[in-house]
Amino acid sequence: MTGSTRVPFTADDYRSRMDRAARAAADAGLDGLLVAPGPDLVWLTGYAPTAVTERLTLLVLAQGRAPVLVVPTLEAPDAAQAPGAPALNLRDWTDGKDPYAATAALLSGAGRFGISDNAWAMHLLGLQRALPGTSYDSLTEVLPMLRAVKDAAELELMAAAGAAADQAFEEIRKVPFAGRRESEVGADLADLLRQFGHSQVDFTIVASGPNGANPHHEVGDRVIEFGDMVVLDFGGLRDGYGSDTSRTVHVGEPTEEERRVHDLVREAQEAGFRAVRPGAACQEVDRAARAVIAEAGYGEYFIHRTGHGIGVTTHEPPYMIEGERQPLMPGMCFSVEPGVYLPGRFGVRIEDIVTVTEDGGRRLNDTTREMVIVD
Repeated sequence: MTGSTRVPFTADDYRSRMDRAARAAADAGLDGLLVAPGPDLVWLTGYAPTAVTERLTLLVLAQGRAPVLVVPTLEAPDAAQAPGAPALNLRDWTDGKDPYAATAALLSGAGRFGISDNAWAMHLLGLQRALPGTSYDSLTEVLPMLRAVKDAAELELMAAAGAAADQAFEEIRKVPFAGRRESEVGADLADLLRQFGHSQVDFTIVASGPNGANPHHEVGDRVIEFGDMVVLDFGGLRDGYGSDTSRTVHVGEPTEEERRVHDLVREAQEAGFRAVRPGAACQEVDRAARAVIAEAGYGEYFIHRTGHGIGVTTHEPPYMIEGERQPLMPGMCFSVEPGVYLPGRFGVRIEDIVTVTEDGGRRLNDTTREMVIVD
């Protein structure tokens, strides 16, 4: 078992994040932010309720005001132990009382607020009833880059998660593939991710032969055969930060076409990586990778975006896709994962997590991108 390398974030770290979020909200023309349990709340406060129930828990942030976490009384002791608790005020409410009235007292009656995407509809509707003059916007729509730029400590955790996923790949390439079900290899992958420190496994795609033409096939009961191309895409959370990598292996020697397509995807992935630099628009990464595949005549078989952001969740903004003009900034982390998917035959995807540096990009995955032959 590979141990944790995490140095716990401090109350000052969380205070800085909440201050930054409140400033960003004001700059976006919002009167504040309302953050329900989920990734945003964990990132801002370090608090993750043991169970998310119908009882309202909500962080209220506004520039120039102390952060307040509204919590049920029975959960207040746990909330007070969160690492970010010293940087905020707790306001608890008891069963039988109106949590929306308690929260409304903290808000402007005619304000416009950003609210986290995973807030329950019943809670949003309750706030609207209590304050009919308020309006709300999805946090992802109004502040999509809130968590996008990672600080030095976060980048260390991202790198450690990537290295752990790399270790899992180095081990999975040693196991038998032919004659085993995709689900069995997927279980091996999940076990390896946990062995190398992941507390959460989000996905283990094992897509063999024709299943490889489905980018999100995950695992099934198909028995892997000699001669199959197999797409492996796997990741999860290690110390609270995400990993996500893809490699495509072959059971036995590939055909000339299979090798050619694999080489093409590898070249496209390299082109996408080389397009990473501060100030470049996200879409430039997509364009660079897509151009290589299109010029080779396979453009119609590259059927998804080139990449997605990653951090405390495995998918988050920014996205590497045509039309996304968000400039890349040092500290952003995202995947570069072009693919070619030939229906009924096979697919190839190669993926690394990349972070933007001051003068380019740095890969957080370092396993070979050449074709790997497995048994």
